[in-house]
Amino acid sequence: MTDNSHQSTDFKPDSSTPAQAQWPIEPLRAAAGPLAGVRVLDMTAVGMGPYCTQTLGDFGAEVIKVESPEGDVFRHATPAVNKGMGAPFLQLNRNKQSLVLNLKDAQDLSSLRQLAAGADVLVYNVRPQSMRKLGLGFEDLQTINQRLIYCGVYGFSEAGPYAGRPAFDDIIQAMSGLADLQGRARQEPPTYVTSIMADKITGLSALSAILAALYEREKSGLGQAIEVPMFETMVAFNLLEHMGGATFDQPGDNMAYARAVSPYRKPYRTADGYIGLLPYTSAQWQRFFEMAGRPEVMRDPKFATPEERAKHVGELYKMLESIVIERSSTEWLALFEANDIPAAYANKLEDLQQDPHLVATEFFQTHNHPTEGKIVMANPSATFSRTPSSIRRLAPNLGEHNKAILSKTTKNGD
Repeated sequence: MTDNSHQSTDFKPDSSTPAQAQWPIEPLRAAAGPLAGVRVLDMTAVGMGPYCTQTLGDFGAEVIKVESPEGDVFRHATPAVNKGMGAPFLQLNRNKQSLVLNLKDAQDLSSLRQLAAGADVLVYNVRPQSMRKLGLGFEDLQTINQRLIYCGVYGFSEAGPYAGRPAFDDIIQAMSGLADLQGRARQEPPTYVTSIMADKITGLSALSAILAALYEREKSGLGQAIEVPMFETMVAFNLLEHMGGATFDQPGDNMAYARAVSPYRKPYRTADGYIGLLPYTSAQWQRFFEMAGRPEVMRDPKFATPEERAKHVGELYKMLESIVIERSSTEWLALFEANDIPAAYANKLEDLQQDPHLVATEFFQTHNHPTEGKIVMANPSATFSRTPSSIRRLAPNLGEHNKAILSKTTKNGD
């Protein structure tokens, strides 16, 4: 997307339109990614929005992270070498510049509007009503930038009665049925996934919506407003395989995909550790029970066909648990590889940096952060044959780029 395409040819700013800031704000190592030349204002914090905007940055976009004087709350997560630079923040905010603005201050608000006038994308997780009060609603910014992709990521759709409610990952896991699913699998009360799952999934959903809007803008020349609410996103995500009989408008207790919620669907204990194991086809199940010395299992009508196995999958998984413990992980994995049965070691988090595949692909890279020292990060997982994604800068200190950015907006004036 070339630099001269950021305003439609028939758009003429009125007298109230702030001048555009000059982008790029600060020279970067040249971005060759598929989004090189795309300019993003990131008004988000914690996990959901920053994951979305970081990925845009990985793909080559120039991202300015707008922070309050207190900074993103994730700056204060632990562990940390220096205050305000916690490990989760460092992992979610590479390829960004940090601009501190107090939006209650008229000059700072004017600076933000100048940046919005020259941006391609604005992503925010401030409550929509707060954005409108500040004069930063979509209709307000559309008058100064008709090509702006304006994406709100927050808890609940503005169209429903939950609009404006505060929402965090835990709250959305509980409301969306995800905690119920985890509890069912363990035959326990509702329990949370030990990951900020709702944040990350919604962040990726916002990413896909923004990319679609950028593609459409190449044809229409116009931006648009996007809403990506956590609650609706996670309900849709959770129910893909778990609608059950409700798919056919049959209300009742027959929801949840039986295989996924079986209490025996888990890494299985071996004689010396744990492995992930999933015989899937009829042939794979047959080979497993043959090597286990129990070929008669597959002659049982309950397990002879995929349809019947699906009804009795819990029984099969329980048998796996009782059989796998008889041999070591190494013994089992050698047998499974020889018999084409999907299986793997159950890695601990601490094992991943030594995983042979990840070592061979150089997935983890060490970078020298100017204030935090050596930082180990996972490379962007998506690769492009012509326009590679990259890590061009590490997570910024709070307000690190204020001087570079605001000097440009000041020169342009209002």
